[in-house]
Amino acid sequence: MTRDDLFNTNARIVQTLARAVGKNSPKAIIGVISNPVNSTVPVAAEALKKVGAYDPRKLFGVTTLDIIRARRFLADALHCSAYDVDVPVIGGHSGETIVPLLSKYPELSAEQVQALTHRIQFGGDEVVKAKAGAGSATLSMAYAAAEWSTSVLKALRGDKGVIEYALVESPAHAPTCLWFSCPVELGPGGVAQVLPLPALSAHEQALLAAALPILAQEEAKGVAFGQRG
Repeated sequence: MTRDDLFNTNARIVQTLARAVGKNSPKAIIGVISNPVNSTVPVAAEALKKVGAYDPRKLFGVTTLDIIRARRFLADALHCSAYDVDVPVIGGHSGETIVPLLSKYPELSAEQVQALTHRIQFGGDEVVKAKAGAGSATLSMAYAAAEWSTSVLKALRGDKGVIEYALVESPAHAPTCLWFSCPVELGPGGVAQVLPLPALSAHEQALLAAALPILAQEEAKGVAFGQRG
């Protein structure tokens, strides 16, 4: 399925679920992991607004899968454990909107950075090919959801300093786009604060510049669907 196919299928499902949650559990923290996340999160936001239950602190797009892939692929390149590396990933959750920040590992060559960036951005395609078109990333998606949910639960019980990268409402790149995946400190109410981005290399700045127009277009698609529904 293309992302357009996914949107046509999943947007209505996300809209229906968001409305139900808004009506029956308006204070719930919601993590949207149904692709295309860059568009389905705005769909959920518009649905929640229509039932008077929208709280930007409690709505997340789960982009943890990109972090997991980045750790795995970098660990393979550095011949170490994925538990020993950490790669921030900002932007969005589709192709070129995925911006991995690999500059904190200066031992990587420019060629390695290019190759790893492309693999992180299009890792989902590897899974589809490996399954011969008969499926997509399901187990890794579930793992990502579990990792994100565990962080939220830790914050809900009062743990301090719980940080996740997620697609949240952020003014940093307005008016180009309202939703952006960035570091977020979690608290009992959801987003405690949106944290500033790490320093970006020139290469990462170029990736971000290319990502923002695509991210804005995908966001607008979700908003338009949500406002019509």
